[in-house]
Amino acid sequence: MTPHATSLAPPSPDFRDLPSMIASHARQRPEAPAVIVEGQHTNYAALDALMDRVAATLQRDGLGPGDCVAVCGASSLAYLAVFMGALRAGLVVAPLAPGSTPGQLADMARDAGAQRVFIDGSTAELGVPWPGTASVLHLDDSPGAPGWSEWLVQAGHPQAARPVAIEPAWPFNLIYSSGTTGTPKGIVQPHAMRWAHVQRAARFGYGADTVTLVATPLYSNTTLVAVVPTLAHGGCLVLCAKFDAARYLALAEAHRATHTMLVPVQYQRLMARPDFDRHDLSSFRWKFSTSAPFHAELKADVLARWPGALVEYYGMTEGGGTCILQAHLHPHKLHTVGQPAEGHDIRLIDEDGREVPRAAGASGEVVGRSGAMMTGYHGQPGKTAEAEWHDGEGRRYIRTGDIGRFDEDGFLILHDRRKDMIISGGFNIYPSDLEAVLRRHPDVADAAVLGVPSVQWGETPVAYVVPRDAANAPSTALLREWANAQVGKTQRLADLRMVAELPRSAIGKVLKRELRQAWLASPLAV
Repeated sequence: MTPHATSLAPPSPDFRDLPSMIASHARQRPEAPAVIVEGQHTNYAALDALMDRVAATLQRDGLGPGDCVAVCGASSLAYLAVFMGALRAGLVVAPLAPGSTPGQLADMARDAGAQRVFIDGSTAELGVPWPGTASVLHLDDSPGAPGWSEWLVQAGHPQAARPVAIEPAWPFNLIYSSGTTGTPKGIVQPHAMRWAHVQRAARFGYGADTVTLVATPLYSNTTLVAVVPTLAHGGCLVLCAKFDAARYLALAEAHRATHTMLVPVQYQRLMARPDFDRHDLSSFRWKFSTSAPFHAELKADVLARWPGALVEYYGMTEGGGTCILQAHLHPHKLHTVGQPAEGHDIRLIDEDGREVPRAAGASGEVVGRSGAMMTGYHGQPGKTAEAEWHDGEGRRYIRTGDIGRFDEDGFLILHDRRKDMIISGGFNIYPSDLEAVLRRHPDVADAAVLGVPSVQWGETPVAYVVPRDAANAPSTALLREWANAQVGKTQRLADLRMVAELPRSAIGKVLKRELRQAWLASPLAV
């Protein structure tokens, strides 16, 4: 895989790659704890050695810089070792969401050009038709494909990984966007982007004494924003294979967690537990959130009842510009997503791509530029161009699709998501993809999908459908069941309703705000 040719913001001149930083910790503090997962403790010497074995085995198999491996499974030590070891060999990693459909997973692996696909036992049960060009390997020694021990170069073997000088512009990973039709877009994030995250993290207390509790999956960019800085700064990473509020609180107490990254719905579930206030969380120094709207009332509750600072990141997986709200320092700004991060240039543009003056307090689409930017969408230069905006001097910015304005103190207030994207449990869902699925049904003439509030997920998708023949239309329950069988678990419709027609504007645009108001007037518990 070669980097997409485009103008990146220049990386920091003191760039360091993550695998070499882990190796440095292994030399200087070999016995320091690096990873704890499901009761298994691994120090930096052991993690570094396991990474080296992975890198050497991949090189033995003929893989080198620019080649790609995909990983699909629950968070585990083996998963992390494959990810980090592949990076050490100069490879690109495509972490895939197990909640996607088998067809989506196959398409993403094919799009990435993955030469190896690493899965665990739960993924094997999905029956994914992985592309024939990719060898499938297990992250454990469960029956089926070649197992972990069989594949991996044995400990103490004279073969060691050949050194690779990683360049800042080299791809670090491919994060695939949500999608249910065709192949989701692969977001190419370079090493320079991850290095920018490492540098930013130093300002938020990441160091050798950090204990970061992570309860989101390793395929999520949200997770990597916490995982990468923790390992880069020599801290200890505590991984949860699956989020459970009671288990999370027990781990936080047991390991004296200092840092965590959670999506808002996880904060909501934790704060709602009757026993929350009985847990000793005094070790926390920094808590972070991103990926979904974080309501002011919930932020206030976290500030009041959970020790430590609270930081909200506003940005995109594609990178560009990030805003940061240090809620503990600005309790009167909880309705905002904060101010532009240091070194990040955030601007507003109108429908015609003209810049909107910030001082006027006017609204516009949020665009941003920084050292943390995607290279582009893998193999899709047209889509990449659509996601970019260039200022009068030709500098490249990433478009967010969000509409916002700056207040008098330079804090960004978001109004709406221009792309109508739904964020459910921290994951992005695109209504147009679900609408396309519904329209494939022979009894559906038209469809509109929108996000509505959900106690469990923050937001969840619901559909309004126009039948071709109202007198012979299928039941809403059967149609919803059919649609949900076509999509991934995170994209399933919570409700489906039949209507004679969709409300439209004079130019034919579906007025989703009217549909949302109609749903809220007679909602279901979702």
